[in-house]
Amino acid sequence: MTQFGHNVDSEPVADLKAGIDPQSPPEQESVKKNTKERMLPADAFALLGNDTRIDILQALLDANADKTPVGFTELFERVDIADSANFNYHLQKLTDHFIKRTEDGYEFRHPGRKVVSSIFAGTLTDRAELGFFSVNGSCHTCEGNLHGWYVDEVLTVACVDCSTVLVSYPFPPGGLEERTSEELLQAFHHYVRHHYCMAADGVCPECTGTVETELVNESDENSNFDLIVEHSCQRCGYSLQSSVGVNLLDNAEVLLFHSQRGIDLSTEPFWHFEWCVSNTRTTILSDDPLQIRVDIPCAGDELRVVLDETLSVTETAIQEQLSS
Repeated sequence: MTQFGHNVDSEPVADLKAGIDPQSPPEQESVKKNTKERMLPADAFALLGNDTRIDILQALLDANADKTPVGFTELFERVDIADSANFNYHLQKLTDHFIKRTEDGYEFRHPGRKVVSSIFAGTLTDRAELGFFSVNGSCHTCEGNLHGWYVDEVLTVACVDCSTVLVSYPFPPGGLEERTSEELLQAFHHYVRHHYCMAADGVCPECTGTVETELVNESDENSNFDLIVEHSCQRCGYSLQSSVGVNLLDNAEVLLFHSQRGIDLSTEPFWHFEWCVSNTRTTILSDDPLQIRVDIPCAGDELRVVLDETLSVTETAIQEQLSS
């Protein structure tokens, strides 16, 4: 068991270690993956187009196969099927790609666990809607009250009075279950913040592929911002657009600046901060090379963060006790 709580298959690890020279310095080059086989998307969906196979994946989850392999007999008893030969046929169809067989039984491979997670999140199966509900905080544009709603798997927070949208982002339907509106918004905050922080770090929140980030200095009819941050995954095509500020949510100096003034950015909903959801406090210092500054107020003080065209922080400075 590793420190992250996932089982490690020791034999492949040993095989990899056998080819490593401990005296050789690590090479800074592209990773060369060893792909044994690749299943076509159509074949993967075809394998899952059967109730018994989905029941097998469900049974593995119920039997806690993440921690302990499940034997054939126990797995068979958990699935509602009378014919053991028929059960074994479907089990073998899933084996090698979605699940794997060990000496002690069957357990998930990552794709199988991902399928189960998607089903229980409601991403693949559920449709849910949630009518208008009150949201704490006020509009940065007009100081009006906020409300939220959930339609077509997208949760939106906007102003009641001027209709300014503070955040609108896809959210799995499973996130709505057994939560109050306050708990839902807190989960939504963590979910969206996590996605933007990963994208800003160059990792796709969907497939973990490489994300390229570009600052676009022009107005867009679908955006409130003149300066737009575009994150694009080079593997799966996943894309995000945002203001500049939201990409600073996990910056150490920004976190410390707020923490020293009694605010925890990891838990305080990011749409409470104007510098996160608009470019009102973002200034273009130069165009060539592109250099920008985000002015972040907190408790009367202001943190000025200067970034380059790659969103790397190049300079910070604190202006204390600003006049109101």
